[in-house]
Amino acid sequence: MKCSQLLEHLEYTCLQGSTDVKVTAVVNDSRKIEEGCLFLCIKGAAFDGHKFAAEAAEKGAAVLVVEDEVEVPDSVTVIKVDNTRYAMALISAAWFGYPAEELTTIAVTGTKGKTTTTYMVKSLLEEAGHKVGVIGTIEVVIGQEHIPVNNTTPESYDIHSYFRKMAEEDCDVVVMEASSQGFKLDRTAGIMFDYGLFTNLSPDHIGPNEHKDFAEYLSCKAKLFNQCRYGYANIDDEHFAEITKNATCPIETFGLNENADLVAYDVELTRDRDFLGVDFGLKGTCEGKISCGVPGTFNVHNALGAISIAGHMGVTVEQMNKALRHFSVKGRVQIVPTGYDYTLIIDYAHNAVALESILNTLRAYDPPRLISLFGCGGNRSKLRRYEMGEVSGKLADFTIITSDNPRFEEPQAIIDDILIGMKKTDGEYISIIDRHEAISYAMHHAQPGDIVVLAGKGHETYQEIEGKKYHMSEEEIVQDVLDGKY
Repeated sequence: MKCSQLLEHLEYTCLQGSTDVKVTAVVNDSRKIEEGCLFLCIKGAAFDGHKFAAEAAEKGAAVLVVEDEVEVPDSVTVIKVDNTRYAMALISAAWFGYPAEELTTIAVTGTKGKTTTTYMVKSLLEEAGHKVGVIGTIEVVIGQEHIPVNNTTPESYDIHSYFRKMAEEDCDVVVMEASSQGFKLDRTAGIMFDYGLFTNLSPDHIGPNEHKDFAEYLSCKAKLFNQCRYGYANIDDEHFAEITKNATCPIETFGLNENADLVAYDVELTRDRDFLGVDFGLKGTCEGKISCGVPGTFNVHNALGAISIAGHMGVTVEQMNKALRHFSVKGRVQIVPTGYDYTLIIDYAHNAVALESILNTLRAYDPPRLISLFGCGGNRSKLRRYEMGEVSGKLADFTIITSDNPRFEEPQAIIDDILIGMKKTDGEYISIIDRHEAISYAMHHAQPGDIVVLAGKGHETYQEIEGKKYHMSEEEIVQDVLDGKY
């Protein structure tokens, strides 16, 4: 492909060479430089790709895309842009032949609920016959392929690579989580999403190498409504007005508020063995009754957002109920059937706010006992340990303190920190270092009607100890206990 074709939607200056040169690959990692490639000099928090400009030229890069001037032989084409991250997004889209235009694209943003809502949209649309790809916190899903990920929103090159694979696998829809960092670092630049969905907003990701303050965090989230054709927003969120005030697309609202375009009413928590859910009525853009197989009133908003988009795409209320009644997301308030008269849940809650949220959600089902099992990661803030211990001590009837990812710390030392918070409360507890043994203890001591939540690991299938990741799946451990191995 000619360099000029990759630059067709960019403003740039050609400092030297010719844009007619042929490009054999698009690269932003100096370790992947190859003969004839276009190398993007990206400025990161801990590195600057401009420092590798000379090396790229020596290895045969045909084109360098830069923000700053570099000294390389005249045989190398040098393209100057204002922002190489933004340029990477547009160049990547061109390199893969603009695959987003071959798909219905849906982006979900917000502080909480992105993953659950994303998978709800997937389930609803698949029930109606669509083939849906996913890009999110847990994984990338393309047909039968499940690809682990490091970032909620991948780098722009990877996004368009995934889009291309989805189109080739006959997906007609992609739903993706759009993080604040994704917007800040231009990972989604140049994509005009067909649908954009906002769940909620609360302070998060504020600090070094993330967002300098809440105002910046909010402004990054709000960018979604400048990058989509139709917007859907939670009217009940306290930041709704700020998120939507500069929207350039029409916005439909959802919530419990009677002024919403889609309203949920008569919300009722439901429970059976191995089932916690929420039922509610719909009025407005959709009419009918919904039975959703995920617990908590907060999931009403997640479901409403997903239903808003699905309804716009022609999914019927009957199809919605088929999809949502048995809906679950791996590691997100995931009910694991045991066959016993207690309810076992795996959840990713790994900080005090998330643990408080899940425990309050489950407490609303009025179980005889609410049992909380969790640990804390090593080489992380001790404050998180104190806070999680105190939250569990206050909200759970019984707490089992165990190991999470100890990394390079001694598990017992981490547990001792958790106990500092726990002992501020009157909560009953036991500490069992080995997580396998702790889960076995929880299951063997659970009584009829109890709700047991295994918190912290969620979808993760490993435990990190002294720099090495060891396989550990809580679903597998639960099955081992049921099989009598523990």
